[in-house]
Amino acid sequence: MQETWLGVLRGLAHFERRSSLKTWIFKIASNIARAHAVRESRCLPFSSLPGPDPDRPEPSVDADRFLPPDHPRHPGHWARPPAAWEMPEERLLSNETRGAILAAIEQLPPAQRLVVALRDIEGWSADEACEALEPSDANQRLLLHPGRSKLRTALERHLSPVEATA
Repeated sequence: MQETWLGVLRGLAHFERRSSLKTWIFKIASNIARAHAVRESRCLPFSSLPGPDPDRPEPSVDADRFLPPDHPRHPGHWARPPAAWEMPEERLLSNETRGAILAAIEQLPPAQRLVVALRDIEGWSADEACEALEPSDANQRLLLHPGRSKLRTALERHLSPVEATA
């Protein structure tokens, strides 16, 4: 972060206003991150190691959450709507919930984490994210949907009532 702000301060006189200031600052951060990635390319983070079966990617949403293809009225639709979280607003705003969300975001693969952070945390539009990251709109959606699905699952797990054991 400090390197990014130093880059902004050093380059502010050269800012040509061909893009928004936010996009320009993000581009500086991206370039610094790429430089760090090149330097650390020999390191392999634990999260990038393949799971039990690397040839079969993990689905974004468990298949058992959908109705079967032979369902008479709604084949392939959600089996049940999302559960209502009947909790006071204070719980949603609590540090515990925020911590669970941030921990779930940290568990996302780097590309998904970046797109989710820009779109859902920073509030960037799809066009702004595409301009800064340079993926196609389709690639951005392919990163955003599974990332959001994983976060939703983590949030459901965190907010679901604890089942009493008999």
